[in-house]
This record gives sequence, C-alpha cells and structure tokens, in this order.
Amino acid sequence: MSLPVQHHAAPDTDHLRRVFGAYPTGVTALAAIVDGKPVGMAASSFTSVSLAPPIVSVCIAHSSSTWPVLRRTRRLGLSVLAADQADACRALSARDTDRFADLRWRETFGGAVLLDDAGAWIETSIRQVVRAGDHDVVLLDVHDLDRADEVAPLVFHGSAFRRLAEGE
Repeated sequence: MSLPVQHHAAPDTDHLRRVFGAYPTGVTALAAIVDGKPVGMAASSFTSVSLAPPIVSVCIAHSSSTWPVLRRTRRLGLSVLAADQADACRALSARDTDRFADLRWRETFGGAVLLDDAGAWIETSIRQVVRAGDHDVVLLDVHDLDRADEVAPLVFHGSAFRRLAEGE
C-alpha cells in the first residue's frame, strides 16, 4: 500500500518535529571534565557510523551553549542511557543548574565522563565536525567501550520517553 505524496512548501518546525518523532531513538549523554567539573548534555541523535575504524556520531544544535565547551575537550564520554534514566536525561537537558548534582558518574583517564548504570559507555574524541543546517554532525573516534548486559535502553519516541516491550 502506498500513500500519496503531497508536495507542500517547506514544512514548519513543529510539523518536522512530529514527523521526525515517529522514529524512535535511544538517548545518550555526552560529557567530559572541563576546568575540574563535569559538563554534559543529552543527545538523541547518536548512531554508529563505521566499524573499521570505529566511528560514531551525534548531532548537536547550534543553539546549544554546552557544545562549545565540550568541543574543546580531548576526550568525550558517551553513555547510552538505560530505561530508568529518564531523570538523568532531564537533568542533562536542564538550563542554569548543576546537571550532575544527582547523577552518579566516573571520569576516565582521558577526562571523559561516563554515567553509572547506563546501558553502554563509549570513550571518544572528535574526528570531524560537519556543519549541517542548524546542527553540527559530530563524528567521534571510539577509543574504548563497554556495555551492561540485560540493561534496557531509554527510548525517545513521539516527544516522550518510552520503554521497549519484551520480545516474543
């Protein structure tokens, strides 16, 4: 069954968000130590890019005030948030607050910050930043990684946090 394609003028951003929200994504935390303190943000546009060499990517809005700070760091921690970490995601998205006040985390030797209890952890460094519309596509080299078995991911879909249903 095919749906008719309607051609309109450029869609407004609210419509884009609703349509893009039909695609579920995982949620990650991108964080590092800056001037002796953890700095981080949530990012739901994480994806794997390459296995050889290992590369992942995130997309970050130009309006972010956190990205220019993180961009200066040598290593970035990327934590794939677990189903019970919606509050951590909200904290990492908050403005004008200590985002790490109620979070448990650890620092790597390279200065990346990884959240405890996440489903996976990846220590990265910036390979390339590509300007694309109102976002930067950030390609990250993978230096170290691990995962927690049996940890369900936090899923963002339709502008809400969701959990995956158990498989049949």
